[in-house]
Amino acid sequence: MEKLIHVAVMGCGHIGEMAVRGIELAADMRLAGVIDLPEHVDEIQCRMGDIPVAASVDELPVKPDVVILAVPTRSVEKVAPPLLAAGIHTVDCFDLHGEPFLRLKNTLDPAARQAGTAAIMGGGVDPGVSTMIRALFEMWAPTGLTYVTYGPGMSMGHSVAARSYAGVKDALSITRPGDPGCHKRDLYLELEPGADFEAVKNAILKDPYFIKDDVRVFQVPDVTPLVDTGHAIQVFRKGGACGIDNQLLRFETTFHNPASTAQVLVSCARAATRLSPGAHTMLEVPLGYFLPASLDELSQRLV
Repeated sequence: MEKLIHVAVMGCGHIGEMAVRGIELAADMRLAGVIDLPEHVDEIQCRMGDIPVAASVDELPVKPDVVILAVPTRSVEKVAPPLLAAGIHTVDCFDLHGEPFLRLKNTLDPAARQAGTAAIMGGGVDPGVSTMIRALFEMWAPTGLTYVTYGPGMSMGHSVAARSYAGVKDALSITRPGDPGCHKRDLYLELEPGADFEAVKNAILKDPYFIKDDVRVFQVPDVTPLVDTGHAIQVFRKGGACGIDNQLLRFETTFHNPASTAQVLVSCARAATRLSPGAHTMLEVPLGYFLPASLDELSQRLV
């Protein structure tokens, strides 16, 4: 039997709690513990029972092979390099696209190469699995156009970003279907007493998470009754194969966002232990690396 992979989870929000479950259900993994801010450790320990909970990776009883970074996207660039330098692989669900994503790769790649570790960036459903689906469709039909529609569903990254603003007690960002590739959002804000709704709203709408989208903002007394962590994605490509047009390719899913994101991160943790040093997107990882079976077993079952 192959050596078990020891995996820790940093951050114990929606995704972190689901990642803990996923690791405990993986036969080839062992949960090394949970890492969170010092002020949260005691409360999380009460919830986690016998699972080790610590304020830093050095305080865990076993050094993990991999740390799943279930932390806000903007924290990844800060917390990942020290872990990589310490000889620990990382996987994250970084969800800012374009220049921020490239900047993260330029930060993590040299740190990982120098330490002989691997980082998998942008794990989860989007980016991540949906990116792989779109690439698969382009392989199948090289010419044509792909249309992606999101929602309705809760965007965890956008909700976290909105909560970070002064005056916001809680926030919920819902992605609603619009034209393909065009994000429409409903943002619900529960404000602290005395906070100015218009000032908070205007500040949030300038955030890179929201500035390019069609966003409706609502003030509510309590966000909790509105929370539904389900989501949906539709990917449709109309293109050509070998010069023959009208190839119609479709992928559609509804899913529990935290559970699906966490499960993909657990699979990424497995893949990270099999990769060469450096920072990788999921597109760069052989599919077989994500799965616990050997390549021979997968060939017999799937080919």
